Amino acid sequence: MNSPMLIAGPTASGKSEIALRLAEQLGGEIISADSMQVYRGLDVGTAKPSAAERARVPHHLIDLCDLTEAFDAAQFARLAKQAVAEIQARGKLPILCGGTGLYFKAFLEGVGAAPPADPALRAELERLPLATLLVELQERDPVTWERIDRQNPRRVVRAVEVIRLTGKPFSEQRTPWDPATGPRGTPNPRFLALLRSNSDLQNRINARVDAMFRDGLVAETELLLNRGLAANPTALQAIGYRQVVEYLRRPARTTAALAETVELVKIRTRQFAKRQLTWFRRHGNPTWLELKPGDSLAAVAERLARQLKPSL
Repeated sequence: MNSPMLIAGPTASGKSEIALRLAEQLGGEIISADSMQVYRGLDVGTAKPSAAERARVPHHLIDLCDLTEAFDAAQFARLAKQAVAEIQARGKLPILCGGTGLYFKAFLEGVGAAPPADPALRAELERLPLATLLVELQERDPVTWERIDRQNPRRVVRAVEVIRLTGKPFSEQRTPWDPATGPRGTPNPRFLALLRSNSDLQNRINARVDAMFRDGLVAETELLLNRGLAANPTALQAIGYRQVVEYLRRPARTTAALAETVELVKIRTRQFAKRQLTWFRRHGNPTWLELKPGDSLAAVAERLARQLKPSL
């Protein structure tokens, strides 16, 4: 049976193209491990695979829900395992590809014993200023306060929610990684993480953001606002959309204001990529694949396919 292949890395590192080409050469199907590609309509800003790419290779766990619906890591783990079993039953290779570290963790190790969301408490916390929530989090769980993305209200709300529901620090309720796949284990050859130099990754991020705005990110965001984007705190945190929403709410949408928004999206994306790298360095113990600016991703995928074929 073909064991799943995992391909992770920061945004714009090239993981989607490598996964696509590997799937073509090895007879695989791709399972998206991206927390925002599950939403229908979030296309341009999430670099969602095109119709042509999905025609080349079957993709799973994309366009699962509307903007009005909630989706979390537990749902991902259940659906991903189901997709893996179905792909294996067809004699194909499952390839999980994405940059959402928590989704990889949920797939490999489960989601821990944290309690489910409490709608009343969640609504109360969402009404509080982010600064107030961060003060409470720092006082009650300094470990999580150090590690969490403090610019992401959704994650901060969840951490404080769990603390209030259980009376225990959020950091103590997360499932530890199994030693076989954790930081002290042997690097997992079937779990690849892509690595690029800071300057190379920054250039690729800048180019991707510019392309997204050329491809209609502003118009897409306007359409999504009419479909309920602002009411979904998870989807609204997607980098690019959040900043464009702020731009659209300005009294005057000047050329200068748009340029500022584009630059802000680049900055936030670079910060996000740094957090992604930090996460994968601390968890899962992948085998790191270093890529250089001049590398052909087609050639990289072909080389990987030759290495993997004997183990399939």
